[in-house]
Amino acid sequence: MADTSTLPTRGTILVVDDTPANLTLLAKMLGDKGYRVRPVPSGSLALKTAHGDPPDLMLLDISMPEMDGFEVCRLMKEDPRLRDVPVIFISALTETEGKLKAFRRGGVDYITKPFQIEEVEARVETHLKLRRAQAELERYNRYLEQLVEEKVKEISESQLATIFAMVKLAESRDDETGTHIWRVREYCLSIANALRDRDEFHEALTDPIVRDLYNAAPLHDIGKVGISDTILLKPDRHTPEEFEIMKTHTTIGARTLEGVRASYPKNSFIAMGAEIAHSHHERWDGTGYPRGLAGTAIPLPAQIMSIADVYDALRSPRRYKQAFDHATSVRIITEGDGRTKPTHFNPALLPVFVAVAPEFDAIYGRLSG
Repeated sequence: MADTSTLPTRGTILVVDDTPANLTLLAKMLGDKGYRVRPVPSGSLALKTAHGDPPDLMLLDISMPEMDGFEVCRLMKEDPRLRDVPVIFISALTETEGKLKAFRRGGVDYITKPFQIEEVEARVETHLKLRRAQAELERYNRYLEQLVEEKVKEISESQLATIFAMVKLAESRDDETGTHIWRVREYCLSIANALRDRDEFHEALTDPIVRDLYNAAPLHDIGKVGISDTILLKPDRHTPEEFEIMKTHTTIGARTLEGVRASYPKNSFIAMGAEIAHSHHERWDGTGYPRGLAGTAIPLPAQIMSIADVYDALRSPRRYKQAFDHATSVRIITEGDGRTKPTHFNPALLPVFVAVAPEFDAIYGRLSG
């Protein structure tokens, strides 16, 4: 065999044939042309060799003992590492049915024995060029996908920053620090992550849903922009009439976000925001507002927000009340205090809330003021 050590490698070819003379001939001919050739005498050895180091192309005989070429090709196409390796069948079988079967099993070409090396080389080079072109196209497509993903993320983050700036401005009307919106999103994430470990909630809290919940949580009270200062900023408790007006912030917020959603119907973040804004004051026992929903009729993200919102309201000072400490706030949510009752919350969420309550305390301390 000629010395090919100084020739550039044009690709690695796995040659499979149970006839030693054919292996020797093909290995020499292709090696002289600058290919790296790996000759193997059986189908099982070919699969083992290919799996250990996938070739750029395979020349595969059909009629072999124990495992014929059709089976070798079928098994290759089932292997994720090998399914893209082009297979050229090279066989003495000339019947049309045999050739059709070779293509059905995944072959890209068929060479009939006896062969001419010029024909073998031409077909090998053609399919190697096709494979290189396909690999380059795939790399380019991955690059484009990554570029688009980065641009979408950049745009999304810019949009979120704008929305959050508006929300924070609205929130500052009755929360001078504007940190309530940042705390509730962290509370919601804490509960959601804990719930995901439970079988009954795992499918309802997928990664995209939890991400939307986290991002949409600050929108829960956006409807307060439609409440007049005389009611929103009243230093005393609201009268029944004023409270009825105050409750409309849920429908105002939902209606506003649904209007945005009409222009962007595929935006799951806005859809989640509308859902939370509308239902975060609903109560498990049906005593909430604005629709008096009960039980599982209340969307799960709104159930989570309800606990987060009540906890933060208890911890935060208001013009008409002092702030409660962490332990008292947890006790009021789980045991009640007259105004707040355990029946207001999904009973399946309360033990999860208790479990992550230390995280709530840490979040409040970190994001207050």
